[in-house]
Parts: sequence; structure tokens; C-alpha cells
Amino acid sequence: MSSIWEALYASGVDLVLSGHDHDYERFAPLDAEGRVDKIRGIRSFIVGTGGARHTEFGTIRNGSKVRNSETFGILKLVLHPIGYEWEFVPEVGKAFTDKGKGRCH
Repeated sequence: MSSIWEALYASGVDLVLSGHDHDYERFAPLDAEGRVDKIRGIRSFIVGTGGARHTEFGTIRNGSKVRNSETFGILKLVLHPIGYEWEFVPEVGKAFTDKGKGRCH
């Protein structure tokens, strides 16, 4: 997997989405080695909150900023020419959310 992240980082990728784990997790922008890089880093989201049972978090990985394993929902993305906005929209009756914005490099 590290060779994929190296290629993504070298290519200037801004955002990576995945949904394998049954939880929600947002990471700070990271370089290919998993270190925080606010200038060229790749922000990533794990959004596996679409209906299966949730998975508890084990070891918290470097750069993990927000985690939730109790709320179903979706990630809304608004893409702009020079940036993006995100908002986790929870199922009805739940309060957890996460929102913000980032710039493309």
C-alpha cells in the first residue's frame, strides 16, 4: 500500500476516500510516509457508515483527527476549482457531524 501512497503523493493528489472500515475517520493531510504535511499532504477520509454494523477503533493512527463508530451517515463533498468542502451528514436523530474545507495544491 505504501507504493500507492508514494505515487499519489508524487502526483499531487489532494483527497482520498475509502470505505472499507465500518466507521468514520478523517485524517490530517499526510505525506507518503504518514507524517502531517499541511502544504502538499493528502487528506483522507474513511467513510464506511452506510448501514453495516460499526467497527470499534483499535490503535489510533498518526494524523487521525476525527473518529466516530456509532453513527450511520454520508459524507457530502462540494468540489471547487481550487478547493473542497466536506460535511458528514448523520442519520436522523443523531448529533455527530464533521465539516470543514481544504485547498487544492
